[in-house]
Amino acid sequence: MKMIPAPMTLFDNTTLECSKLITQRYSTSFTLGIKTLHPRFHDPIYAIYGFVRFADEIVDTFHSHDRAGLLERFKQETYQALEEKISLNPVLHAFQMVVNKYKIDQEFIDAFLRSMEMDLSDQKYDCDLYDEYIYGSAEVVGLMCLRVFCEGDTEMFDRLKASACALGAAFQKVNFLRDIRSDYQDRGRVYFPKVDFRSFCNKDKEEIEQDIQQDFDDAYEGILALPRGAQLGVYLAYIYYLKLFKKIKQLPAAQILAERVRVPDNTKFALLLSSYIRFQLNTI
Repeated sequence: MKMIPAPMTLFDNTTLECSKLITQRYSTSFTLGIKTLHPRFHDPIYAIYGFVRFADEIVDTFHSHDRAGLLERFKQETYQALEEKISLNPVLHAFQMVVNKYKIDQEFIDAFLRSMEMDLSDQKYDCDLYDEYIYGSAEVVGLMCLRVFCEGDTEMFDRLKASACALGAAFQKVNFLRDIRSDYQDRGRVYFPKVDFRSFCNKDKEEIEQDIQQDFDDAYEGILALPRGAQLGVYLAYIYYLKLFKKIKQLPAAQILAERVRVPDNTKFALLLSSYIRFQLNTI
């Protein structure tokens, strides 16, 4: 006789499927990375991605709507979902399940939402604001994922925390460098401190790249120490962004201002294959 899921289990699973669909529609690279994680990590990482993706959509896409009002509503519904352990918003319901199960720190969520609020206005980022934004928009996302990967092992989490932050920072800074033209023209933003878009030059670009390279170097050691079920997926994301970063480094500043650098899908699949082989041979 076919077993029928309990109503709450069906609801829980359906909301997780919604987050999975969001990830698949918005990011080929992260979807590939998640698929290479151990299956027990798939749903929680999809749920985290769905949450951060929807918040980011509010501030970056919904320009014909009251973005501040929408974000405030999303923020309040997030906290309500976390407290009540249920939400009729499928993204928030899936997220609250993961937060409560893996004991993801409230401070990470607060910092993330604060960075989203910063995107509602045209900021001129000094070093302190830049660091705050990077932490809230990227580093804490890495820390949320690390809570999942560590599965309650607080000693492991503390040991790998700095590397997780470095990896999130590297990813975000590469995105900033790749999208410097669209961020300025479409949103009036230049995230890098002391950088004027109108006079952005090779020297500015090289200084930013040195900082990003240090983040990549700091992140790599942490990847090697991750639980094996998480290692390949995180390594694949690392390799993909490193490939994108290397392409950007090869181009002059004027070209970065003129076009958006991409890694083709066939290259992503080649990176997946090579990463899988190295992982199986224990040579990453």
